[in-house]
Amino acid sequence: MKLCTFEVKTVLGKYRRIGAVTEQGVIDLNSAFAWHLHSKGEAQPYRLANALVPSDMLSFLQGEVTSTTFAQATIEHVGQVMKSGKTPLGLNEETLVFNPAEVKLKAPLPHPTSVRDFYAFEQHVKKGFEKRGEPMPPEWYEIPVYYKSAHWSIIGSDEDVQWPSFTEKFDYELELAIIIGKSGRNISENNAKEYIAGFTIMNDFSARDIQRKEMKVRLGPAKGKDFATAIGPILVTPEELGDPYSLRMTATINGELWSDGNSGSIYHSFEKMIAFASLEETLYPGDVIGSGTVGTGCGLELDRWVKPGDVIELEIEKIGVLRNRVVKAVKG
Repeated sequence: MKLCTFEVKTVLGKYRRIGAVTEQGVIDLNSAFAWHLHSKGEAQPYRLANALVPSDMLSFLQGEVTSTTFAQATIEHVGQVMKSGKTPLGLNEETLVFNPAEVKLKAPLPHPTSVRDFYAFEQHVKKGFEKRGEPMPPEWYEIPVYYKSAHWSIIGSDEDVQWPSFTEKFDYELELAIIIGKSGRNISENNAKEYIAGFTIMNDFSARDIQRKEMKVRLGPAKGKDFATAIGPILVTPEELGDPYSLRMTATINGELWSDGNSGSIYHSFEKMIAFASLEETLYPGDVIGSGTVGTGCGLELDRWVKPGDVIELEIEKIGVLRNRVVKAVKG
């Protein structure tokens, strides 16, 4: 499945809903599941739909395999009807399938339960230590290290990212991310795949000058990262994506290719990240885990820096394009 959070305008205002991106259009999963249940004779389809296939992504993920199973059945049912030339309507004549032009995609998970960002691509890590004039620490090869970022600072594709007032070195970071779909603690690498709800693109925006100061005192990054993180445009489930370690990853700035890498160059796998993060700690549905920056995947490595007004487009094969424009407040 290709899952999304979309916003639709109505006469009663804007509403956010969970959707499935299909060839037929964007399916409102909650309303479509109620329609699906009604077609099977269910007496209280809306009540059950709200419980089993909720209208927001976090609640949907918390439903774990039950919610995903019913969502898949709903998508198949809608597809069967549309192949016959009909477009189904909800029980109260609500729209079940939207033309993509009718909706605005938001961050697939607008409010994650947490954000952990790892440091898993050797090429990027080596370049960073080289620029600081330091040797590559052998400990990096032993454990997949990470930091926790602000999970309330999430934005989606086609949303502006604000240039922080405290930095002169604004940067992008091209990452692949997973979203956890099942609670677990002390998870083994062998079982870790079961805990991945899906994959998305992540832009770990960075204020490099502040980050450099934080790291000199062996803390952070914090303020250098916490102001904004972009994820999107959609969440692609594992069976839909296939092999996550063979995906081309690119970044273009104003249409010019700056970064070109591949997820297959990752040193620490997502399975290893999950196992390490869950040591004596519970992972929950809605937790986001970033891969860290792919080699060449940021301005710091390239000695090139984005400017206010630039449009950053991160693209990962089979997922799509995460697009953000950098804006800087004008001082009055």
